[in-house]
Amino acid sequence: MSNIIHQTGGSRTLAMQEPEKPQLYRELFPYTSICRTSFDEVLLSPRPAEQMCITDTTFRDGQQARPPYTVKQVAKMFDFLHRLGGKTGLITASEFFLYSAKDRKCIDVCRARGYRFPRVTAWIRATKDDLKLARDMEFDETGMLTSVSDYHIFLKLGKTRQQAMDMYVGMAEQALEWGIIPRCHFEDVTRADIYGFCLPLAQRLMDLSRQSGMPVKIRLCDTMGYGVPYPGAALPRSVQRIVRCFTDEAGVPGQWLEWHGHNDFHKVLVNGVTAWLYGCGAVNGTLFGFGERTGNTPLEALLVEYISLTGDDAAADTTILSEVAEFFEKELHYRIPNNYPFVGRDFNATSAGVHADGLAKNEEIYNIFDTNHLLGRPVPIIITDKTGRAGVAYWINANLSLRSDQLVSKKHPAVGQIYDAIMSVYEEETGRTTSFSHEEMEALVQRFMPELFASEYDHMKQLAGELSANIIIRLARSKDLLDFSKHACGRLDEFVREYPFIQYCYLTDDQGKLRCSAITDPVYRETYEALPIGYDFSEREWFKMPMKTGDLHIMDVYQSHFTSKLIITVSCAVTDEKDNIVGVIGVDIQLEQLLKRARALQQEVAAADDSDND
Repeated sequence: MSNIIHQTGGSRTLAMQEPEKPQLYRELFPYTSICRTSFDEVLLSPRPAEQMCITDTTFRDGQQARPPYTVKQVAKMFDFLHRLGGKTGLITASEFFLYSAKDRKCIDVCRARGYRFPRVTAWIRATKDDLKLARDMEFDETGMLTSVSDYHIFLKLGKTRQQAMDMYVGMAEQALEWGIIPRCHFEDVTRADIYGFCLPLAQRLMDLSRQSGMPVKIRLCDTMGYGVPYPGAALPRSVQRIVRCFTDEAGVPGQWLEWHGHNDFHKVLVNGVTAWLYGCGAVNGTLFGFGERTGNTPLEALLVEYISLTGDDAAADTTILSEVAEFFEKELHYRIPNNYPFVGRDFNATSAGVHADGLAKNEEIYNIFDTNHLLGRPVPIIITDKTGRAGVAYWINANLSLRSDQLVSKKHPAVGQIYDAIMSVYEEETGRTTSFSHEEMEALVQRFMPELFASEYDHMKQLAGELSANIIIRLARSKDLLDFSKHACGRLDEFVREYPFIQYCYLTDDQGKLRCSAITDPVYRETYEALPIGYDFSEREWFKMPMKTGDLHIMDVYQSHFTSKLIITVSCAVTDEKDNIVGVIGVDIQLEQLLKRARALQQEVAAADDSDND
């Protein structure tokens, strides 16, 4: 069979057009109305890129959508990216800001991992000073802001098209001279004049590439989510046409082309996949779609779509997604919607009784794929009148994530009470045909088994312990404590001034003898005189446990004998340069005052974590 000859592009020079007024496409973007989609009936056949891949912007665009990540959190998520698809090279790169000291720490920590993929790349504005930053940090590739619509060129930058083009080409030229691959981010491409500006600029960039012998990459940025995947749609909104114009008209190799979308019109995933199918080598995304405004293409969705398109099951380890979801909920305190695909609590559960019956007979009837095998999570148990006591017990154990010593069996009396309450609903003349929702089941379990639920008081104690632990550990590392003299006492006084919710701070030697102490409120000074220097604390729990383990110890909440306030005592071993325990530092913390400063302390702890990675 003969091969069909395909012209790969770049055969004719495209001239830039310089309008007197900006081309704003008012017929498509009226602003006071919803944008319009036009069709010119130019139909294209799919022609996927020879090698499709994924790039990540979780730490750049994704960082603009939420409170800043700590260095430790960035390192953990970078590990996830490597395990998800970096090992196979499917996730090829991850981009970072490089402006602040914290940005640079994140880069250093991720580079130190030594992963081949994802590669660590940079993002800069189109200025020489920014490019110098990338050069000084020894980046071999950086993204550069390259705004291409007249909305940006005329209305934001205040330039003509020629001035903008000269600036962008000059920046790319300088990057190549310094041995850096420029990745030009064609910002707002779906509102740009494709033939009048974008393609002539792309051709000049390809000329630079040929002259230098280095790649010049282009990222097609659907900044406002205006792109559409429809066959026959017209420029500048057609994803198919944009991609094919760059490959066929401007001669940009598909492997140097990348799509970056936003979800303003709920098309972020389909647009990204359409870009793949029509010749774009990479699609840019973020974990769970975090990104400014409506977000970017969800990286986990791209992984699944890639496997679906290629049949390459080994390209990604989808079982890692459950770990990533747990990290987002527990470490980043982000609540994933219950119905969020692949990782939401109820994404593969159904509330329809007839569906539940089908699942009971064969889960493949209503489960999208073997979620236990591919995601490490079974189909959630569906509670109906057919479930039985064993199903109720299973629901409790699975949904409340009970420890092995807490697991309940179908013989548990409370399980029987919950089952009876469920059956009574179906036996009423209500005609109920749906299953019990998660919220209904949780309410029933809390009613009959309240001991399985942490109270607000329990959460309060846990938070207090976590917050106080971090500041006490830092205090215990102070070398001033090792001499047990005026330096140590001065450090304790300084510490309680910094954290006035500490009512009493004390340092003992390794025999439990009090060597230094500090009192926050002078009102209680006379009361604490009952604990003079040399007082023996050797039998106290807060002293014995750190001496025994060398670790931090947090006691339960109790009422202070000295102030009658609710307090929590936290203690930590003090060690010398050889890690020998030389004493114990302890603090009595007023619980109410600590919790009032909880948010500020959480931010302080995060900043301290970043500093520890310096």
